[in-house]
Amino acid sequence: MEIRATADLTIGMRRPAGPTSRRCAAALIAVGVLQVEHGAGAEEATQPNQMPEVVVRGRAEDLLGTAVSASQGAVGEADLEDLPLLRRGELLEAVPGMVVTQHSGDGKANQYFLRGFNLDHGTDFAFSIDGVPVNLPSHAHGQGYSDLNFLIPELVESIEFKKGSFYPEVGDFSGSGAADIHLVSKLPEGIANLQGGQFGYARALLADSPMLGPGTLLYALEYNHTNGPWDVAEHSNRYDGVLRYHWDGARNEYTLTGSAYWAPDWQSTDQVAQRALGTRPGQISRFGSLDPTDGGRTGRVALSFDWTHLDDGGTTKLLVYGFYYRLNLFSDFTYFLQDQTNGDQFEQVDLRFVSGADLRHTWDRVWGGQVRNTVGLQARNDTIPDSGLNHTAERRILQVRIYDQIEEFSAGVFGNNQVQWRPWLKSELGVRGDVFAVDVDSNTAANSGDAAAWILSPKTTLVFDPWKKTEIYLDGGFGFHSNDARGVTVTVDPITLAPQGRAPLLVRTKGAEVGARTSIVPGLVSTLSLWFLQSNSELTFSGDSGDTQANGPSRKYGVEWANFYKPTRWLTLSADLALTHARYLDDQLAVDNQSGRFIANSIPMVISAAAVVETPSGIFGGVRLRYFSSQPIIEDDSRRQPESTIVNAIGGYRFRRYEISAEALNLFDSKADDIAYYYTSRLPGEPAAGMNDFHVHPTEPFQVRASLTVHY
Repeated sequence: MEIRATADLTIGMRRPAGPTSRRCAAALIAVGVLQVEHGAGAEEATQPNQMPEVVVRGRAEDLLGTAVSASQGAVGEADLEDLPLLRRGELLEAVPGMVVTQHSGDGKANQYFLRGFNLDHGTDFAFSIDGVPVNLPSHAHGQGYSDLNFLIPELVESIEFKKGSFYPEVGDFSGSGAADIHLVSKLPEGIANLQGGQFGYARALLADSPMLGPGTLLYALEYNHTNGPWDVAEHSNRYDGVLRYHWDGARNEYTLTGSAYWAPDWQSTDQVAQRALGTRPGQISRFGSLDPTDGGRTGRVALSFDWTHLDDGGTTKLLVYGFYYRLNLFSDFTYFLQDQTNGDQFEQVDLRFVSGADLRHTWDRVWGGQVRNTVGLQARNDTIPDSGLNHTAERRILQVRIYDQIEEFSAGVFGNNQVQWRPWLKSELGVRGDVFAVDVDSNTAANSGDAAAWILSPKTTLVFDPWKKTEIYLDGGFGFHSNDARGVTVTVDPITLAPQGRAPLLVRTKGAEVGARTSIVPGLVSTLSLWFLQSNSELTFSGDSGDTQANGPSRKYGVEWANFYKPTRWLTLSADLALTHARYLDDQLAVDNQSGRFIANSIPMVISAAAVVETPSGIFGGVRLRYFSSQPIIEDDSRRQPESTIVNAIGGYRFRRYEISAEALNLFDSKADDIAYYYTSRLPGEPAAGMNDFHVHPTEPFQVRASLTVHY
């Protein structure tokens, strides 16, 4: 396959030589598949043994002829490599408008924000890795919980993202969008990496992909330790391992992947009441904790098999997966509000076994114009033998409040028809049907039960190509998200036994978008989208209970402008702007018994920008800025979280098989907060009813990390 660099970009290759640039060649295969599956002509699709030519340079935003919306894109490994990261979840900030933070310890899933959603840990954004879903329904800590801490950044080949409800292959948890993270199957050379930094940060990685029999065996082992800047050291240890075997036949491609992740124990500093911060006796510092025994342990073991078959009739793909997951999470958000003697710490327990499959077939025909059809079937089952909530003190169980056993099954079928009517006009019609069934066996008998529901989600797209290297998109579609199974079968509060209303199992969303994508200026790719989304129920985080709750219907709309520019071979620039207006359709009761329609933690403005320098002499560097504006944290907008600006930077030198670098994180030592909530809590000595207050989790301070990498 010939590789050439021009102004039409897909996945980036920025260095003419060196181990990492050679690794980018592996990403080209993924882009070739993307072109075949999403818009290559019928003539190409009938030649399964020939890879299409791939044009290479920079971020894969220039999907002219393949994308169906301005909010669809991909980011290659080369564009992620030289960006400084405090947390690996920040890889997802490559999705324009996405904000990734943390309100607890590093062993816990990140906090995500996008398109006016406080996604909490993944309630309305569908995460997957090589097609295997990450979101966990009916999770003990929150619906759609998505922990990406098992991800090894050096193995990420590309991130393919889709925002909006216009893609029939995407189902649950996709109210604001979806992202599929693709991992490499082959490394050009082995990697041995050591990192060290302030606050006890240490990391070691060993990875390689030797030939074994007819295929390639990829292995990676990682260890990570950090204490963080917190007064109560995290003592976080994480162990990751990936084993992948990939082989090809004449018309078949196979990938078998196993992975394991274990974080045996960590201490966390959750958000703390703002009134507790200060220098007076009994108060804590900015990085202090109000319950030093908060923390947890978690683990995940997964196995997947991926098969792709190419023939003259089209492409068939089959993915089969299964994984085991465990979390024990100790949190204390209200301190002594509920129990003035022992405190309010609670343990959330989630143990589950997940299995699923994804089968799809794509074929091309010529009926007056080029026609591409896709049909697919997806199925998933979550067996959750242990889902619980315990009242604890210093991690000792005082009372088992909730103990549920849950079975949750879902299946979806989808079809898509794409027609190239004219060289300047393309249409796409899709439909998706989903059925969900849940069964809950609760220790509160009145909350046991089962339920089932189905939903149909049509989608439509028109793509216009009015002039060279420019496309205009009109998109509309229906989607949905599921609610926690326990909220669907509940009849009484498990603690007070007071009557409680049920939530629907499936909630309708509908959206529309007008967008444009152009690369008419050499080296510049720019997309602009105006979007709208309405949901019949908004899932929000509840600080006092530590989970998500279903609130009233909402309406959101906004503008996103994403730009990627490569003026020279050694300089890459990107800048993204997202503006959002988000409101409930009905008044919602706020903490102080006032009412309003503002959605808590809905960010009105997000700006992100990055610059990467890669010189022929081996010197490289990168700087990344993320800004989010002030936002309401209560429904009547009487309390707001201040704005935040964080700048991270990296610099280094590559020579022969060696690479040295240093990262400066939070370069200007911003005193902003990663997250802020407003709710009632009680400190010792305060009135029994507690006090309403801000509860904040600060951004980590300025810190430096150094890295040494050897390629072998």
